[in-house]
Amino acid sequence: MNANTAAPATEAMLPPPALPRPWTRTRVAGYVIVGLWLALFIGLAIYLYNAWRIDLFETYGPRYWSGLKTTLTLVAISSLLGALVSIPVAMAGLSKNRFWRAISHGYVYFFRGTPLLAQTFLIYYGLGSFRPQLQELGLWFFFRDAWNCAVLAFTLNTAAYQAEILRGAIKSVSVGQWEGAAALGLSKRITFWKIILPQALIVALRPYGNELILLLKGSAIVAIITIYDLMGETRRAYARTFDFQTYLWAAVIYFVIVELIRNLWDLIERRLTRHLAR
Repeated sequence: MNANTAAPATEAMLPPPALPRPWTRTRVAGYVIVGLWLALFIGLAIYLYNAWRIDLFETYGPRYWSGLKTTLTLVAISSLLGALVSIPVAMAGLSKNRFWRAISHGYVYFFRGTPLLAQTFLIYYGLGSFRPQLQELGLWFFFRDAWNCAVLAFTLNTAAYQAEILRGAIKSVSVGQWEGAAALGLSKRITFWKIILPQALIVALRPYGNELILLLKGSAIVAIITIYDLMGETRRAYARTFDFQTYLWAAVIYFVIVELIRNLWDLIERRLTRHLAR
């Protein structure tokens, strides 16, 4: 009896935890960095306000809008097509067949291991050197268009990243889910589409959002192959005005779009995982 009552008494006599230090070096450094970022944004806002030229806005505003629509269209189409391509690639990566696993790993290794710019050049300029052969196959109508080549390059690139995201998310689902479904007599196909995949997509949601943002920022390279996206219109505006604020406005537009995507993804994640909140 005495031994049982002694333990709680001893625990009650332990000293209270030390109070957190209000101003540590890390905290001070954090405030300094945040202050520098705020000063940078305030300085940028002041500069854009003072350098504002209504004539530039009237002349190049519609072109920026046209380039923005081109950028968003390219990213949307490539992301959707990449998602479709990533499913068989991820399934091949999870296959027990060594041949299909090798094909999947080789595809992912190449498109993740080489720059997107190099892949775009290989498709647009590289395949363009095989014009006679493509004409014989009836494919030249596709590869002679810079837009088609950009969509193909971006689709193949994002499909490799999305395949790895999906493959990792599927593997993160507990094996017990498969075993429980098998115990209920469910087929593997129904188990995958109804049980495994929905859980995997929740895990993959955040990486999918990061990949979408990276694809958006990487889309600026298509200006090099004569596509007038947002960056292409920015380059054309700067070439005619030599005003550096044209690039600053492009950076602001990209920043706003990224923030919109990030907040939209946070909202979607909160909605889909509300049943997991405690």
